[in-house]
Amino acid sequence: MNYDLVEKSVLTILSEIGEDINREGLKRTPHRVAKAYEFLTQGYRKNIDDVLNGAIFNEKYDEMVIVKDIDFYSMCEHHLLPFYGKVHVAYIPNGKIVGLSKIPRIVDVFARRLQVQERMTQEIADTIEKYLSPKGVAVVVEGFHMCMMMRGVEKQNSITTTSAVHGIFKSDERTRIEFLDLIRKKI
Repeated sequence: MNYDLVEKSVLTILSEIGEDINREGLKRTPHRVAKAYEFLTQGYRKNIDDVLNGAIFNEKYDEMVIVKDIDFYSMCEHHLLPFYGKVHVAYIPNGKIVGLSKIPRIVDVFARRLQVQERMTQEIADTIEKYLSPKGVAVVVEGFHMCMMMRGVEKQNSITTTSAVHGIFKSDERTRIEFLDLIRKKI
């Protein structure tokens, strides 16, 4: 990332919204914004093979595996405002399992890009399917969108829910219902 170019762009934005770019509190803001955007968009620079790091294992387990309540933070590609929430991922192995910590890491790869929630949901499901070839995969994302909360309709308590279901989660209603019931339960 070209920090100088990003910092100059931030100065332009600050000036155009009516700020005094020489004000003490704003002196380092362009640099801080450039560093923040580098962090918030790190998913563009991540490779799934590197993230998985060989943590796919042959295993005869064939029951549902769920990692739920995975926190995510992303940026809406339409307004460059944050959206955040929880991701729930399930798969039914077909001879392969993945290290459990890799599932939240996959979520982060796609969340840390400019996104729409619908695409992010599908990308997570597609990645699990591609690397594990499971009998099925299901992903549910629940998000709060600052572009809806801070501007526009200003609805602070609305939650956007998206899902992607593949394989047995799509073809077998009982499996899909079991997944949905399990992600609703609290310990």
